[in-house]
Amino acid sequence: MKALAQVGLAHQAGASSLFLSFLCVAIRFTAAGVLLGLSCLASRPVFTRLEWEQGLGIGVMGGIGLVLQMDGMSYTLASTSAFLTQAYCVIIPLWVSLLHRTLPVPRVVGACLLTLVGAAVLAGLGTEGFRFGRGEWETLAGSLSFTGQILWLERPRYRVNRARHSTVIMFLVMAATAWPFALWLVPSGGSLFLAYSNTAALGLFAILVGLCTLVTFPLAVLWQPRVSATQAGLLYCTEPIFTSAVALFVPGWLSRFASIDYANETLTRNLMVGGLLILAANAWLVLRPLPTAEEPPAPQSS
Repeated sequence: MKALAQVGLAHQAGASSLFLSFLCVAIRFTAAGVLLGLSCLASRPVFTRLEWEQGLGIGVMGGIGLVLQMDGMSYTLASTSAFLTQAYCVIIPLWVSLLHRTLPVPRVVGACLLTLVGAAVLAGLGTEGFRFGRGEWETLAGSLSFTGQILWLERPRYRVNRARHSTVIMFLVMAATAWPFALWLVPSGGSLFLAYSNTAALGLFAILVGLCTLVTFPLAVLWQPRVSATQAGLLYCTEPIFTSAVALFVPGWLSRFASIDYANETLTRNLMVGGLLILAANAWLVLRPLPTAEEPPAPQSS
């Protein structure tokens, strides 16, 4: 996504990062929704009311979260974005405590404090000055939206839904959420698709739609309801481990492919210390078994 933003800026001077973020989300999920929708129509074309309801909820929250995350990445490192995104791992158990009107257990409070300290280290607080800017704030706002998406998926009423059908609705809702803003933010005198009407952008979109959307999202919708929202958030926190690893060499590959200047990241002290603190906070929350909901029926894959 960060490489796509750079490609867009290189091919459409004057385009804002927010415009490119909305346009990327719109194109990505329109393509994914159409492709996955065709497979559903070929088998079982009827969508139930609950599938529409589930898809609308996770689509709106997921779309807002992705736009904020992508625009935020234009102002911070991909690895920092990945670590800050997992703030939902702490927000979710806090929300559960509020929902049940009980005080958070000590380890949840301790994990929250560790996460705050880790975020401060990632932002450079106390070393190079306070640098918690637009990118970091947008990423945290996106994490809050993803929290809602995770909690929505956990609702027992949706366990009878077919994962592919709910995912199609989610994709199309995310696209519909982004298109009006993309159209509104088109640069003066510019073209809507100029930024991404090039070979490099098409290649990056093929990876983003094929591997990172059509494979991962249906799997999440299918299997996440089989665990609690807190457990799901903790499992998702492995994302920054992979992001930090691939950011050491993949940006160089993308730079050569797309003819952009996207340097590989390095293992800085702030990244290692801040990241380890946030991961430690999440590990602390699973030292003891977490309460789980009643075992749901086996999900339908069709």
